[in-house]
Amino acid sequence: MSESLTEAKSLFKSIRVTLAVSGAIALIAGIVVLAWPLKTAFIVTGIIASYLVIAGLVYIGLGIFSGKKGGWARIGHIVLGLLYIVAGVVAFTNLAAATVTLAVVTAVFLGVSWIFDGIVALTLLNKDGSKAWTILYAILSIAAGVIVLFAPLLAAAALWWVLGIAMVVLGIMQIVRAITLGRDEAAVAAAAPAA
Repeated sequence: MSESLTEAKSLFKSIRVTLAVSGAIALIAGIVVLAWPLKTAFIVTGIIASYLVIAGLVYIGLGIFSGKKGGWARIGHIVLGLLYIVAGVVAFTNLAAATVTLAVVTAVFLGVSWIFDGIVALTLLNKDGSKAWTILYAILSIAAGVIVLFAPLLAAAALWWVLGIAMVVLGIMQIVRAITLGRDEAAVAAAAPAA
């Protein structure tokens, strides 16, 4: 009985430590995003550029060393790998332009998806039980998408700030959860009469 209680306490402590560490990481990352938004955006773009170069090398390796594939498949893998490497190198050579381009492309895709989401909501109007909420949702979704398309860089910057703020808030909440986790159970256990 004592061994299972010790295991349960150890598991509980591990959960608290995990919550505290993940909360601290989120809090620090959020503060970094808010304090240095451009530098962190450059880092994210650099990570994506690194991925492109590594993926390109992997595709070239697949094309060269995969003897079971046909000639066109091998050539296709090599060409795809070269394209990935070129994209990664271009991103690295002008990280600022690549960061802005990535932000604009992401915002445009978001704006277009919100417009289509609103249109799809309207197509389901006859099947929805709450027509007023569906119409309101569709109008807001389409309007938000159009606004994002007219100012994609501003929208990307706003989303970056929202991401930073959300990470700070969620990080703090996670740390508080780690600190307070189990307090109620411990208080109940301490107040319970010994059997």
